[in-house]
Amino acid sequence: MPETAKTKVDQNHVTKTKKSKMSKRDIGQEILEGIQYTKAYKAGKKTLRARTLTQPSSPQEIRAKLKVSQSAFAGLMGVSLRTVQDWEQGRHKPSGPAVALLRIADQKPEIFSDLT
Repeated sequence: MPETAKTKVDQNHVTKTKKSKMSKRDIGQEILEGIQYTKAYKAGKKTLRARTLTQPSSPQEIRAKLKVSQSAFAGLMGVSLRTVQDWEQGRHKPSGPAVALLRIADQKPEIFSDLT
């Protein structure tokens, strides 16, 4: 089979696979259930699950817990060495996704240990 024909077949297979996974979901039913749950909550018949996120320890404490250098920690976090140094010296505070990653590293350090 020529390469172009094979590629076309493979792309069709991927498209069919994606469609079959999506067709298993009933989006309309999911939306309806969401609306019903919202109405029940407003009527006082349902409660919402809420979680309070704690602030992670300082980047320096987390790095010490992981027993890695600033450079290795920067690599794990996906930031520059300078950013880690700024965090540890208090010149800048982590924000957004960095805080989420720090929270994970603080609460589940084994995940990051597996990466090193």
